Amino acid sequence: MQELAYHGCVMKRPLLRHVLLIALPGLFVLPTLAKDKAKDTPLLTIDWPESGTPALRFTFSKFKSLPGMGPLHGYVMDVTAQNLSSKRIANAQFHVYLFNKDKTRVGEDGIEVSNVGPGESVKFETTVAASDTPVSASLEPITQSAKVVTLTVNSTPQGALLKVDGAEVGETPRMITVGPGHHILTFSKEGFTDGRFPLEIGPNDVSGGTVSFELGNAAFDSVELRDGGVLNGDLVSISGMDLEVRVGGTIQHIDRNKVKRIVLTQREAPTPELPTAAPNP
Repeated sequence: MQELAYHGCVMKRPLLRHVLLIALPGLFVLPTLAKDKAKDTPLLTIDWPESGTPALRFTFSKFKSLPGMGPLHGYVMDVTAQNLSSKRIANAQFHVYLFNKDKTRVGEDGIEVSNVGPGESVKFETTVAASDTPVSASLEPITQSAKVVTLTVNSTPQGALLKVDGAEVGETPRMITVGPGHHILTFSKEGFTDGRFPLEIGPNDVSGGTVSFELGNAAFDSVELRDGGVLNGDLVSISGMDLEVRVGGTIQHIDRNKVKRIVLTQREAPTPELPTAAPNP
């Protein structure tokens, strides 16, 4: 206590002490408690089915961004699936649809849970590519006939036009979604022979596979110039002064001194036409 004299009176008041709180590493993290608690808060909880008594509860707790996806955004989702029913769930498969803040679907994935007992929970991670930042999601069960898998298709060289069952899907590398059954992938690129690849998807196949296809030999002769340029076409003739190359149906004359290297494509010799024997009179 501290005594104060005021006009002959003695007043007492508590002695104030200044306390200095020093936060040492590992001892005090008071400013970050709220932030750490927020990290553990589930972003989204979905019960399935939506109507009636739910059998499964899915909790999505984090969307962790992945680098190096180009125009797409890659995310790793932490998922927890809890069996709310009184029976063991042998197998259940679902589509996961991701939506941005405008309720536009920006990505999708497939998840599967199996052999989950009553009251048990399963935690796992799944990776998905999205065209925008996801803020919400929805679930849809996958029937055996509607099941699809996602594959990455690439080619050597890259940049080949890819068709799946005759429908163009873009240039390689490309991510495609196909269902169970037999499919035909076709590849085409200027300067190379077209290619076909039969793809068989089984009922138990899962997403994440990769198909790599090497295109055939070049379909044209290749003339490499000293300035780094390359002409792909049909070599018509070579003389002491120049070369004649047919490119796109047009003959081009090239100064021989500008040519660094010529690569010729082996072609099958045309089958000679045999004269038809005249019938005996």
